[in-house]
Amino acid sequence: MKSVYDILSERGFIEQVTDEAEARRILAETRVTCYIGFDPTATSLHIGSLVPIMSLAHMQRSGHRPIALVGGGTAMIGDPSGKTEMRQVLSREKVNANAEAIKGQLSKYLDFGEGRALLVNNADWLLPLRYIEFLRDIGRHFSVNRMLAAESYRMRLETGLNFIEFNYMLLQAYDFLYLFQKENCLLQMGGNDQWGNIVAGIDLVRRVEGKQAYGITFPLITTSTGSKMGKTEKGTVWLDSAFTSPHEYYQYWINSTDADVERFMALFTFLPIEEIREVRNLSDAGLNQAKAVLAFEATKVTHGEQAAVAAWRASSAAFGAKPVEASLFPSSSIPREKAQADVSAIPSVEKRREDFGQEGIPAFELFHEAGLCKSRGEARRNLEQGGGYVNGEPIKTFDEKIGLWHITQNGEILLRKGKKTFFRIVVR
Repeated sequence: MKSVYDILSERGFIEQVTDEAEARRILAETRVTCYIGFDPTATSLHIGSLVPIMSLAHMQRSGHRPIALVGGGTAMIGDPSGKTEMRQVLSREKVNANAEAIKGQLSKYLDFGEGRALLVNNADWLLPLRYIEFLRDIGRHFSVNRMLAAESYRMRLETGLNFIEFNYMLLQAYDFLYLFQKENCLLQMGGNDQWGNIVAGIDLVRRVEGKQAYGITFPLITTSTGSKMGKTEKGTVWLDSAFTSPHEYYQYWINSTDADVERFMALFTFLPIEEIREVRNLSDAGLNQAKAVLAFEATKVTHGEQAAVAAWRASSAAFGAKPVEASLFPSSSIPREKAQADVSAIPSVEKRREDFGQEGIPAFELFHEAGLCKSRGEARRNLEQGGGYVNGEPIKTFDEKIGLWHITQNGEILLRKGKKTFFRIVVR
């Protein structure tokens, strides 16, 4: 049976490991408690946080106990790792509000019932610290020379590193020590920019407790074109549906380049690796179907199966895509039948069939209700700027009526926002 180390390794999660042989052994032979920290700098995490989230989910699925740490305390300072300038300092009230929102979001990926995983906020133990005692008991174990040699600090020395940020490594290392002592947490994981902080925590555990802890870092995930994950023309792709709708989320994944499909499936879905490896043998229509499976499975992980099915139906109907062949990715629950996005697939429009047939529905209302825009205000602005189309023709005014007279010979009405976002309405 594969250990979680084997699973993470073959799926492309692992970049660096401290004491690889021993880390591999303990993950294969014992139930390990591990943790990853998440900065509450916004009310939602984004796609860039998915690699650590998915790694915790794999840990739990393999019988280990993950701890998701929300950095309500460290966010009061800001992590200088990977940053060329100081992060914006947030108020304690804003940090607390963000931390609570992220706690709820992480519950979608991990089962926190009956101690199977823990959600903690390091504000609970960092904010009550007495500074002089902390410097005496913890700070004395840190070498300034070694800290300045860390990549995260070396980068900042060129542009300026202030004293408050210089404390960050001590606080994160203390997090590891605290969780080691309170929860027997043996493993910290994080992005590769956290290597110096993780090693500092391992060293602190060794100096204070005389015991061994371990660390694993993940690679910085970029697309095959070298661009940063989760960035689009519209901005960040968020995990919260209030900021990025399931339909938009689905569209992000289905627009992946051919070269990224196999890698993204391994990282961002739970499909068996043996099925994922078949992607390298696909081309043309088969590869397009693989993209649909990637988009469906990734959307299901974040937004649930019902939302994934709705997004798949809307996208498949809009592009006239063929259903995914039964032999492709049999473990996927993607619908295998032809999608139909009829009027009833649009929230609240089903109740307005009479309006749709007689007077029509204003374009900005329909674009909102079809999920092409998050709000009527956004839809109005988009249409006023010439970003809306019906059956390929520009919509001239934001309140132009769309109704049954727009039905084409195929018995449908095709809405489009911008260049790539479609919604096809089939009126029966």
